[in-house]
Amino acid sequence: MASNFRISEGSDTSDDMFSRVNIDRASRVIVDQIKMLIHDGRLKPGDRLPSERDLCQRFAVSRVTVREALRMLEAGGLVTIRVGARGGAFVTTPSPEHLGEGLADLLSVSRLTAPNVTEARKIVELGVLPLAMERATDADVQALLAMVEEGRKAVDAGEYTMEMSAAFHVRLAECTHNPAIAMLVHSFHGPMLMSLHEAKVAAPLMGKRGTTEHLEIAEAIRDRDLERAQQIMRVHLDRTAARVQTQATSADVSDPEPVRSP
Repeated sequence: MASNFRISEGSDTSDDMFSRVNIDRASRVIVDQIKMLIHDGRLKPGDRLPSERDLCQRFAVSRVTVREALRMLEAGGLVTIRVGARGGAFVTTPSPEHLGEGLADLLSVSRLTAPNVTEARKIVELGVLPLAMERATDADVQALLAMVEEGRKAVDAGEYTMEMSAAFHVRLAECTHNPAIAMLVHSFHGPMLMSLHEAKVAAPLMGKRGTTEHLEIAEAIRDRDLERAQQIMRVHLDRTAARVQTQATSADVSDPEPVRSP
């Protein structure tokens, strides 16, 4: 259950949780203060922030400034705004999907290329396998196999998407049961999709071989065969790397600008 943000009478710390803001870019300073309170554990997921009017008084700023700060926190996935009698701004935890969207946005204005992404994937995803092999449960293995079967049916129907391919790799990371690793791979979802879409441009019919390799990786996880899983994953990612490099080289010939996220 979500807890309301409260100021306890007689507390030595509650009254000075927020400091007045008297400098330029006040909304940014408010955001930084609230981020620090979340980091320190003084504000927790589910806590309700004071009302806009109360925040205006505490920070000594206008309501426009407070609303701008709340919009920035909401955009960053740190608060959710609810309307109604029990509405307000509530502290939340950024979702992996939100982090992935943020990286995709950064990617769209950066000079990061699909070959860059695929090279990073080789380091991260090969590194995931030992822990996934050690910790995957029967339910994890069944989930991977079910995703493979869904992918194979989609290939046969001509409906296979790169989102389905990326989802398999994200689910594989979740088999580590390490939230930091799962969050890392989740956050890489957007860039991963970009690289896969670029690979598909170079090989429009890709999918059947990839799903077969997904099956072999899932079976290797089930059989606790780390060497086999690493061998298949390396071949799997090397082929994607070759495809995106081919596409990047073709793009360089016609356009010197780096590959952008679709």
